[in-house]
Parts: sequence; C-alpha cells; structure tokens
Amino acid sequence: MQSILVVRQDNNGDVLLTGPAVRAIARDADRLTMLCGPRGAGAAAMLPGVDDLIVWEAPWIDQEPHPVNRDAVSELVEGIAQQRFSEAIVFTSFHQSPLPTALLLRLAGIPKIAAISVDYAGSLLDVRHHVSDDMHEVERNLSLAAGAGHVPAPTDDLRLRVRGIAGETCAPAGSYVVVHPGCTMPARAWYEERNAELVKLLVRRDYQVVLTGAASERPLTKRVGGDLLGVTNLAGRTTFAEFAAVIAGAAVVIGPILICFPYALSRALTTSVARKIEEI
Repeated sequence: MQSILVVRQDNNGDVLLTGPAVRAIARDADRLTMLCGPRGAGAAAMLPGVDDLIVWEAPWIDQEPHPVNRDAVSELVEGIAQQRFSEAIVFTSFHQSPLPTALLLRLAGIPKIAAISVDYAGSLLDVRHHVSDDMHEVERNLSLAAGAGHVPAPTDDLRLRVRGIAGETCAPAGSYVVVHPGCTMPARAWYEERNAELVKLLVRRDYQVVLTGAASERPLTKRVGGDLLGVTNLAGRTTFAEFAAVIAGAAVVIGPILICFPYALSRALTTSVARKIEEI
C-alpha cells in the first residue's frame, strides 16, 4: 500500500495553493495524509485527494508560535511513525526552510523525503529540489511534486478545486460584493481607510456588501463597515466551508493585494475599483 504524507504548515490560502500538486500526488497514493497547521486545517480538509489530516502547529512556521515542547514533538514523531508512510513531500514558501520538518519525518522513519531547499540538507532529504526564486507558488509546488515523481493527470486543468462547500450561508439573498480587508501579511493588505471608503461607495451605489475575515479581524471589519445599512459583517462567524460558500456566491470578491501601493495611488484605486464593479 502506497501511503504518502504531504506537508504544508501555513495558512488556509497557502494550503489551497498546494491543491494541484496534491491531486498529482494523490494519483500515485492508496492513501494520502496532509500534515498541516491549525491555521490551514479548514482548507486542507477541503482539498480533493486528501484522505486524512494531521494537525500540528510548527513552531518554526506559525506566526504566533507556542514554545517548542519536547513531549509534543515526541508525540508527533511517534504518531507519524505508526502510520508507516512510504514517502513525504514537504511544501514551503520560498522564505521557509523544510529542514526542521524533514528532521522530524526522518526520525519517524519515513524512507523518502522530498522538499525544495537552498540549504545543505545532508541526509535529511532524498530529493533536494531546486527552483527559481520568482516561480509562482502553484508552479513551485507542482515542480516539487514532479521532482518527487508525481505528475498531474493530462486532463487536470490545474485550477483551484475544493470539496465540501457549505450548502447554506449567512450571506444576504441576491447579488452581493465580498470585501475581505484583512491579511496575516500586513504588507499585502489594502489601507484600512481605503477599504472603508470603498464600502461606503458600494453602499451608496446600492450594492450589498459582505465583510469577511477571521475572528481576530472582526474589529477591523467593524471599523471598515461601520454601521452602514446594506453591510453584513461575517468575520469570525463562518466555518471555512461556509466562508467558501460565501465566496462562491459572490458577484465580486475584493481581497488583499500583493503589492503595497503608495497611499496616493491607493486612494485613486478606491474609486477605480468601484467603477470596475459597475462594469461587471
């Protein structure tokens, strides 16, 4: 029996980006388990190809980590060892090292471990894969999967796929626009006041607005939405499956941007975004 462990110990968004690679690996696995962090478990459970989850907070990955606990590490290693995985593929972002995780997996007895690493890995990795620094995250993940011997099905279009989207949500009936103002990477988030201004513009133009985010972001979404009629604040009020349903049902979704624009330019973008929505 080919039992494979894939690892991505980041946030939900990072886990979703492993989807195409996970599907490629699942083609060769009788059973595929994902080791993820608590911040990515919701997305991991929705990825096609994933049969089981191991949820464990990695102190070298999580942005608000607990201290390293010897007993917790030993328990993880023993639990992984009991499942007798034939191989493991460790996915990371370009700024993360897979080697701490690889060490634990080696201690658990996994005979083949693959990861992308710029650092010397010694005997920790059997497949030390190399990619360019400017590669898109999805392509980076697929490249690692291929380096470990797993390629996508010829019919796979490599798009985002999830399963288990909730059938009902708290979203308003009819057409609505989702505004997601928060981000765990502050540099990727739009200015709070620009989000608030955009929401006001949308409401003035008779759009229903749904604000989304984690429970910790509810104060932010409260400030962005204020007490405006036509605004529904769902931050912290949905499961990940329900959040996916809200996104799937939206006419337009506005979320964090990957470039931190200068303040003056972001002000101009506020009106531009509102106008662009009217054209859709």
